[in-house]
This record gives sequence, C-alpha cells and structure tokens, in this order.
Amino acid sequence: MSQIFPYQPRKGQMEMVEALVENIGKSAHCVVQAGTGTGKTICALTAAITSCADCNRRILYLTRTNSQQRQVMLELREISKRHPIFGMAVQGRRNMCPYVALSEELKNGNHEELSLLCAQKKSMVMNGNASGCRFFHTLMSVDCSGIETWARNSLPTAEEFVARCTEFGVCGYELCKSLLPQAKVVTAPYIYFFDPFIRKNLLDWMGCDLHDLIVIVDEAHNLPEYARELKTAELSMNTLKAAVREAQELRDPEIYEGTSTTDFLGMLQEILGKAIEEFVLDEDGLVPMGMLEEELMARLKVTSRGLLKIAENLVTLGEIVRDRRKKEGRLPRSYLRAVGLFIEFWMSVDEEDYVKLVVGGDSARFEAYCLDPSLACSSLLQTCSSIHMSGTLEPLDEYRDSIGLPKDSPLLSFPSPFPKENLVLLYADDVTSRYEDLAKDSKMLEKMWSYITEIARSFDRNIAAFFPSYALLERFAQEGLRDDLGCRVFKEEKGMQQEDLMSIVSDFKRCENGGLMLAVSGGRISEGIDFPDRELEIAIIVGVPYPKPSARTRALQHYYELKFGRGWDYVVKAPATRKMLQSIGRLIRSETDIGVALILDRRAVHFRPHIMATRTKKPIEDIRAFFERYAGSRKIRLRRRETPRIRGGMKEKEDR
Repeated sequence: MSQIFPYQPRKGQMEMVEALVENIGKSAHCVVQAGTGTGKTICALTAAITSCADCNRRILYLTRTNSQQRQVMLELREISKRHPIFGMAVQGRRNMCPYVALSEELKNGNHEELSLLCAQKKSMVMNGNASGCRFFHTLMSVDCSGIETWARNSLPTAEEFVARCTEFGVCGYELCKSLLPQAKVVTAPYIYFFDPFIRKNLLDWMGCDLHDLIVIVDEAHNLPEYARELKTAELSMNTLKAAVREAQELRDPEIYEGTSTTDFLGMLQEILGKAIEEFVLDEDGLVPMGMLEEELMARLKVTSRGLLKIAENLVTLGEIVRDRRKKEGRLPRSYLRAVGLFIEFWMSVDEEDYVKLVVGGDSARFEAYCLDPSLACSSLLQTCSSIHMSGTLEPLDEYRDSIGLPKDSPLLSFPSPFPKENLVLLYADDVTSRYEDLAKDSKMLEKMWSYITEIARSFDRNIAAFFPSYALLERFAQEGLRDDLGCRVFKEEKGMQQEDLMSIVSDFKRCENGGLMLAVSGGRISEGIDFPDRELEIAIIVGVPYPKPSARTRALQHYYELKFGRGWDYVVKAPATRKMLQSIGRLIRSETDIGVALILDRRAVHFRPHIMATRTKKPIEDIRAFFERYAGSRKIRLRRRETPRIRGGMKEKEDR
C-alpha cells in the first residue's frame, strides 16, 4: 500500500486504506463516511488497486459529475508515478461523440436514441459509405496508435481525450471503447452501471463479468434517489401534446376499432387534467388503484387486453417515426412510442414497490414512482466487492438498507483530520421553521429574519444562509432584507443556468468586505461548491430542511415503515441530516479554515450524534468570541452601513 499511495499520508488515511483492503478481500460491500480532508478518492483507489494488483479484477469508479470523474484521473496520474496503472474515463456520446457535438438536436438525445443513430451511421461506413460518419470513417482508416500510446502514458481526463481525438478527426467515443479492455481502472457516470442495457454494453467493452468488478460509488448519498428516479416512469402533458403532433404527421391513423390516435391521446389529456383537479393537493396526489386504466377502458369500451393492444399499436407507430427520423439523420425520438411504453409499464407495475402519482403545475404528469432503490442497485451484490463513500452518508444503516446491501455490510466512519476546534456548531432554541409553529406565531419568521440580518450586519465575513425551500428563500428576499444590511446579497434561484450560478458564486467569493449568499439546503451551492479560506466563514441553516409533506413523501414513509419499521427516520430525518451536513461542510475545506454554523431551529437537538450543535442564547456574541480566538491572523472588522439594491441574481451595495 505504501508503495502505491502517492502522498505523505494524513492522519487516518492509512487506517482507511487498510480497512478497505481487508474488506475487499472478504468480498464485502463497505459503506464509508469520510469527512472533509480524508482524501477518500485516493484512499479508495489505493485500496482497490492494491487488492487487484495480482489478479484479473477490474475497478469501476462511478461518479455523479464530470468534475468528480476528473479528480479520479488526476489521482490515478499521481499513483502511476509510483505504480504502473492504466485507466480510462468514459462518458456518454453527448460529451464524447464529435458527430453529436455538431447538432443541437442530437445533444438532447438519450443513450438509446444516440446508440440507434450511431449504429446506423457506423453500418453505413462499414458498407463503404464514408458519408455515414466522417469521424468513424477516419477512425477506421488511419493509424491511431499514437493517440493510444499518449493515453496510456498521460491518463487523460475525458475532456482531454476527446480534444486530442477531435484534433486528429477521429471519434473519441469509439476509440475510448476500444481502449477499455486494457484499462485496470474505468471511471464512468452512475448510469453506466445502474442502467441494465448500458451496463451490459460497458462489461462487453471492458471484456469482463460483474463478479470481476470492484465498484466504487462516489458521493453515494445521491444513489438512493438516483436509483428511484432511474426506475420511475412518467407521462407528461407535454409528451402527450408532442405525440399528437406526431400522429398528425402520420395522418392520424386508427389506433383501435374506429378510434383515431389523436382521439385516444385527447382522452389521456382529459383524464390527466381531471386527475389533477380531483387528487392534487399542493403539488401532487395519489392516483387511486386502476383509475387511469378503468377510465380509458370505459371510454373506449375495451378490456384490459384491448388497452394493451392500443399501447402496442402506439409503440409500432413510434417505431415508424423513429425509423423515418433515423434515415433523415435526425434524433430517432418518438413520443407516440413513449406513450405506449408508459401505458404498458403503468398497467404491469408492481404496486408493492411503486406508487402511482399525479403531479400538477407546469410539469403536469402521471408518474409511476419507484419506492425501492434496491431494484436498480441489486447488481452490486453480484460484484466482487463495492465501496460506497461520501462525506455526508450518515446515517449509514439507512443507506445500507435503502439500496439493499447485506445486513452485515461494514459501516465505517473516518472523521476529518482537520482540527475540530476550527468549526463551531450552534443552534438557537427560540425559533423553528415547523409549519404548526409558523401558523400559530406570526412573529416567528420575523425573529428568524432578524437573526440573519443582524449577523450579516455584525460581521465583515462571507455568510451563507441555507433555506429549506426556494419558497422560504424568496419570502426572506421580499420581506426580510433590510436597506441597512451593509453588504452585497447574492441569491441562488430555482432553475438557474449553470453559467449564471457560477458567475454569482465567483462574485460572492471575491467579496472583500463580506457578502451574504441566499441558497437552498440540498441545492447546487450547498452540495457541490467549495469555499476555502475566507470564501465562506459563517453558515446559517434557516430551519431544519425536512422533505416537503407531499403524497410522494408520505407514500415513501409508509413503504419504509412497512419494510424496516423506520419510516420517519429513513424518509424524513435522514435526508434532513444529510442536507444540514452538506451545508455545514461548505465551511471547512482545509486544515487552516475556520467557521461557524448556526442552525435556526430548536429541533436541531434531535439530530445528535450526527450534528453535535450547542445551544446559544446570544449567537452574535458566541460567533464573535469564536473569531476573536483567531484575531491575530483574522481580524474582525466593523461593517460599514451600505444600502443593498437588486440587480439580477444579487443585490449590489451603494455607499452612503
């Protein structure tokens, strides 16, 4: 291990590596809480490479984001300086295929659609038609050994590999596939393992079986909900409208015994609208068992077998549309096919593991929501071993049970090596965001707003306030902000473009006299952005971020209560714990960082031992006392009174 590990080990790192090596040797599935600074990526890679150095096992490192995947390749480069290793980063065609990059339409394609189009283009080239895809034709025509040698020596990120391939006019996606059999380590997005069709392709490309794999799941706290969404099916009003347009292009064929395709689609739109009116409370509602099918059968005077025949006919029409578009070089997408597949799925779904919902609003839809993430994760049990790690994975038993790992799976926790005294956790017990309390006490929100504004006025430091929802954030922006706040105010907005988000984050980080960032617990700022040094020093958690009490949440809670007897703990408390830990985790990114987190909710006491917050009666005095301990190097400055004004996603300050 020490021959492979490329850095001077920090406290606890060798213990982590040794524990992982031991459990991989037992073919165990490890659940690992690894605090900030533990170096979980390099530790997991070192353990996995050590464990398969003298055998044919392979390592599959799964990530949610491209930046996480990039970190894997950078760490592999460091390991390769001490130990020969070859690894490849694979992404989807949308990121790696130069043909797709030329078309805005194709960039919106999913894996199946792009795979169909790609197969056709490659077939044309193989049959002597070079115009099928010039990038694949070049790949088949030229010697690519120079790129391959460079890749083995350089261990490029996916972006670097694609850039080099594009420079030579060859398809990076196809060349990457050809190199996977030689790669000891492959890093890929989650979908490459958890989607059965894509997983089969990946294993074929790698030339190995499931039982040959050591799987590492990074940022594993995302996996349960990701797995549910992967197994969930939906039928939206927008899809139905698009299907109508497709049917009209086909001259509206008869779908079943005198019923036209557009008539049938119109019925579905009417039933969806009716379901929204009858069952939706707030944002969603439960659809009674059999409601959709029975309504359709009654209107069409057909049996369930007849309804399935209609669904089959829709899929057939959809294939006609897909073939036509494929021949035209367009994205082979069909909404008619999507409607047919949804009806088949809706009628066959196991109602023990799914709940049928109707959702209102701008994204009106029927939804067969998967309650059991283990349906998508069961293939993990067929691998040699797996490591599931995150800095915010606690409570570990909930994660283990949710994705269906064995009860005897090791639950390992490695604390941050950074000084504990650099972070202080406080909570105020005179406020709460509990709905019943807000309804009874009209002054409760004012008191919470006052905490935020007084802290912002008192400290010349970057502060982030994390709200439990966008609705409460907007309410504070409208009601709670004061003209004499004295700092620039930035706001994370729902649906914000990534470019705009990163722009306000960059401006916030550069605030010399401190700024206030309004963000959402569980949002992109709280989960995925680092704020080292003085870029963030105070985090205010504005209420415990419990999940919204929707029909979806209630169904999930009921399911977990029946399955594990812990519905509240697993569905309500565990997600709130992780969201608060993520927000708190933004503060300390190195051993020299310091910070204070203040939870504005008396219910914080219920989250011990995962969040060990101390009650405060005078938060400003306690925060000031903490920073004064570091006054020699980080002097507190009094804030000048300035008037903030709105501009775009932030408020600017005007000196008076």
